[in-house]
Amino acid sequence: MSEQKKSKILCIRCPKGCELIVSKQKNDLKVKGNECRIGIEYAIEETKNPRRIVSSTIKIINSNYPRLPVRTKNSVPKNKIKKVIEEIKDKTIKSPVKKDQIIIKNIANTGSDLIAERNMERVKN
Repeated sequence: MSEQKKSKILCIRCPKGCELIVSKQKNDLKVKGNECRIGIEYAIEETKNPRRIVSSTIKIINSNYPRLPVRTKNSVPKNKIKKVIEEIKDKTIKSPVKKDQIIIKNIANTGSDLIAERNMERVKN
């Protein structure tokens, strides 16, 4: 007899917030509780390869503020988030920086760039 695993996931793709139940038996996934097909897609993606946008800050010099808000341009595999944070934590950049400017290309080999979330002008000393 084969074992069936079930898990609950709250769908965040639309405001309805359906409580999805994902049943996994061998390589077959079944999703219940969704009110639209987007819920099925979300549950399968979240079960097979969960991904997240990573938001953080990075040290910046010659600026009015000591840290620049940054984020990954695209979602990255959840199991690589720690590597993304490790790559950011000791990095320092210089102003000026423009919003959406690439700060680190292909951060932690995720296929996503780290980008600036705001402009930071250079401060004259």
